[in-house]
Amino acid sequence: MSFSFKILLPQINDSKLYLAVFSAILGNFNFGYSLVYPSPVLPQLQGPDVDPRLRMGKEQAAWFGSIYTLGAAAGGLGAMLLNDLIGRKLSIMTSAVYISEISHKRVRGAMGSCPQITAVTGALALYALGLVLRWRWLAVVGGVPALLMVVLLVFMPSSPRRLIKLGREQQAEKALRWLRGEHYDTQLATPMYYRPILISVGMRFLQQMTGITPILVYMEPIFAKSKVSLPARFDAAIVGAFRLFAVAVAASLMDRAGRKALLYTSSLLMFLSSLTLTIISHTTPCPPGPTPVNLTTSLDYISHDAIGSALDASQQTSAGIIPLISTMVFILGYALGWGPITWLLMSEVLPLVTRGVASGLCVAVSWLTAFALTQAFVHLVEDHSLFVPYLCFTVVCVFCLLFTAVCVPETRGRSLEEIENYFRTGRTFTITRSPSTEQT
Repeated sequence: MSFSFKILLPQINDSKLYLAVFSAILGNFNFGYSLVYPSPVLPQLQGPDVDPRLRMGKEQAAWFGSIYTLGAAAGGLGAMLLNDLIGRKLSIMTSAVYISEISHKRVRGAMGSCPQITAVTGALALYALGLVLRWRWLAVVGGVPALLMVVLLVFMPSSPRRLIKLGREQQAEKALRWLRGEHYDTQLATPMYYRPILISVGMRFLQQMTGITPILVYMEPIFAKSKVSLPARFDAAIVGAFRLFAVAVAASLMDRAGRKALLYTSSLLMFLSSLTLTIISHTTPCPPGPTPVNLTTSLDYISHDAIGSALDASQQTSAGIIPLISTMVFILGYALGWGPITWLLMSEVLPLVTRGVASGLCVAVSWLTAFALTQAFVHLVEDHSLFVPYLCFTVVCVFCLLFTAVCVPETRGRSLEEIENYFRTGRTFTITRSPSTEQT
């Protein structure tokens, strides 16, 4: 008997699904909050009034800015084992997989964007609180969403698809009834494919190579002493708010415009903004003097104080606004596509039988790349100003565009089973229910 989601989806009650998604993405809020923690804290720990025992030099600042990404990579490696060993809910390090597997295809695009939206919200909260709180209290506040997540997840169901994979059909049925009401689908396919794994790993690698992590981590030092109308910490908060707006726009377009259209737009916007920043950093003269000794002063090397000797006050203001606007365009481009869609596509295209291990591999590759890039960023700025890293980011954006055109499939409107079938046969298929399934 043919079975169509189109008949059942309008009758599905999504309220409990939203609660389960909210419980899962609290960890993403904490992730985004912690990732950009160095941005307002580094200036505090490198300032003249800091306790000498806490003052950071260049090497310490580089480790402080990048060590979190190393921990995220270790979490990804752990998720490779834990996703299948203890389940998606308990190993919530890869929340995108859990969310994808509990969501139906009508809302999966929007729900799949929630981890990125929440991570951006966490980063914005950190930027905003950094305006009024010292670094110790910023650390305390970061523990609140993690505690709330632990409490809520106790009451959430496990992934129905994983339960089906383990042969626990009654538990899967119970979980689906909790999530969707009386209507559920348990007809799942579990072949292994190398192409979706390579696509997912490639996207996560390119996502980090665009330079998004070092830009977010060192945003306030990058803006420090720039000739703009607001202090650097306010510039970072403005960009954080704009990033949240852009991710919200992407979520609303995810199931309308399609994944590939947003990835094309994202790549183009990031390319244009990175190219602009490359040109600006190349044409900005280097100030004379000895080599800077720490991160903040090393970024002064490319600050717009250097333009002051050649431009009048109005020209300095104009030159200072261009990097801010270019950074906002870069954030807009990233948030429209390569930010949320890499997470969403990873959870969509990976075959069920390898989803736990492969998603952990993707996370590990992503954050090992982020760690290496965040570490190298400080030294590249020290030796070559921002010109070299921005030039590299510009080239990567071209590869993002080509990768989207050649490798990435369009998954909008397809169920996870249809996507698996696409990689197996190259065509979609109609989901059918077995008689035993219909009787349950």
